[in-house]
Amino acid sequence: MDENSTHTAVGGPQDLPSNRGRWGDDDEHGTLNLITEEARARGAGEARTGRAVSLALPIRPTPLISGPFAPSTQDASPVQQVMVYTGSPAMATAEVMVVTNHHPRSTHLDALAHIPRDGQVYPGRPLAESVTPAGATHASTTSYASGIVTRGVLLDLAFDGPLPSGHAVTSADFEAAEERQGVRLESGDALVVRCGWPMTPDPARAMPGMSMDALRWMHERGVALYVGDIGDAHPPLDPASPAPMHGVALPMLGMPLVDAAELDELASVSAELGRYAFLFTAAPPRIYGLTGVPVNPLAIF
Repeated sequence: MDENSTHTAVGGPQDLPSNRGRWGDDDEHGTLNLITEEARARGAGEARTGRAVSLALPIRPTPLISGPFAPSTQDASPVQQVMVYTGSPAMATAEVMVVTNHHPRSTHLDALAHIPRDGQVYPGRPLAESVTPAGATHASTTSYASGIVTRGVLLDLAFDGPLPSGHAVTSADFEAAEERQGVRLESGDALVVRCGWPMTPDPARAMPGMSMDALRWMHERGVALYVGDIGDAHPPLDPASPAPMHGVALPMLGMPLVDAAELDELASVSAELGRYAFLFTAAPPRIYGLTGVPVNPLAIF
């Protein structure tokens, strides 16, 4: 068992996994601290042919002038734009974009300040001091300025079809996938999980999601980053407990989350090659002080 499994919540329920205090009271990188030089080298060793697969959903912008911008609705595009001229029409055209960073149809990277717990963001900083009307000052997208490079491991739980409605993903699901695929997740790896569902909630069907048991397994294994087509269940698996990924992984473990990933092509290529580990890279725009940012993660074989 990895030594990080001994960390429990500070100032909260003692059965919640926690990294608060593990890397200091001012830490803003959380589990990205687990990406050592050895982890990066292990990832680089998986890039043998240079074949690359994007893990991001495609986005088609809609004109900003088409109607009111409704970032919380499923029907609105994550990106709206208006075309502008920067000189005469013969010289150049450009656009102004309005982006909804946490839209369920936009693959995005959550910063650790995105979700607080008990009025605090990772690693225990008061929310009011960390997120202001002028932007996030702690645990923001500033921490991702150098990008993320490590080994990625796909655990394809939808190898024979989407997970059942309302399924609670457990450590047993992960370990069965490891055995089936002949791969083992190591400390500092990016965990990529395919469940076969879109991130956008469907009121008519209960979405499956990660259980607290699954999150404890991630903590014990030393997962540096979670990438999934889905994360937390909708409706919650246990309404009396915090959401494992957004309610615990972000604010307690300091684990960055890539939400709304597109993993069908990755699963197809992995099955074709018989390889479920790859070099994982994510280089989001170098924009400071946000709680999240669109990202185009790549798996390189």
